[in-house]
Amino acid sequence: MIVSETGPRDRIVGVLRWVIFAVVAFVINLPILATVMTSFKTNGVINTSPPPLLFEPTLEHYIEVLGSGRTDFPGYILNSIVIGAGGSLLAVAVSFPAAYAIARHGVGRSWLLPLVTNIRTLPLIIYAIPIYLMYQLIGLLDTWTGMILIAATISIPVALVLFVGFMQDLPIDLDEAGKLDGASQRDILWKIIFPLSRPILVAVLFLSFITCWNEFLFGLILTTKEAVPVTVGATFFVTSYGVKWGATAAAMTLGILPPLILGLFAYPYIGKGMLSGAVKG
Repeated sequence: MIVSETGPRDRIVGVLRWVIFAVVAFVINLPILATVMTSFKTNGVINTSPPPLLFEPTLEHYIEVLGSGRTDFPGYILNSIVIGAGGSLLAVAVSFPAAYAIARHGVGRSWLLPLVTNIRTLPLIIYAIPIYLMYQLIGLLDTWTGMILIAATISIPVALVLFVGFMQDLPIDLDEAGKLDGASQRDILWKIIFPLSRPILVAVLFLSFITCWNEFLFGLILTTKEAVPVTVGATFFVTSYGVKWGATAAAMTLGILPPLILGLFAYPYIGKGMLSGAVKG
């Protein structure tokens, strides 16, 4: 039996790798850390130049954001949860059968998939005016339904690409075996393909929810009071009299917590969903 020994040089290299990793992670997350730290500073400390590294933390900005009554920030969080959940579920419900039709039967493979993907690559601001006018005409402005439809539309292209890539790795023998057993196309899709697709389904749901949660442009344009998402609500502390930096930082911190926690929880599922298939060696 061969036993590998770790010498001093290997240990030094390992330590240097972790040091570099820590420095890079710190630099990348510095804006987030600065925002979180600002949310716990008093207004006097925030206005101090240069900003001190050590300070006595306070919760006054969180109290202002959640309990002052000037804004309905808990309602904005609820709106984002509803919009994110509804948009991600609708995106999966639309893109999953479409991906099966593309991957298994070639329906729209040469035009539908490239069209949907290319539409998503265009700047979303291009669609702002037409969608606003359409929503105004049919009464979907400032509604959960309108925002869920927009969130689903934004999420569908990525979901479709991921589902098609996954289903192309599934062996066609599964469909043929189902047909031999007398299963219809619907049975094959929902009773055979769907259970095997749970890893990618979970991954797409998480990614779509995070995408919907982070949507800002259409939330700003299409909502005013009833369906305002948290990304837009966090900007309400920027007033004509000035920027309430502490309250804004607290609102941003509260706004990033759900997707951050969800991302940490979903990371292993996302990795598994992206790499797994039904073909086993």
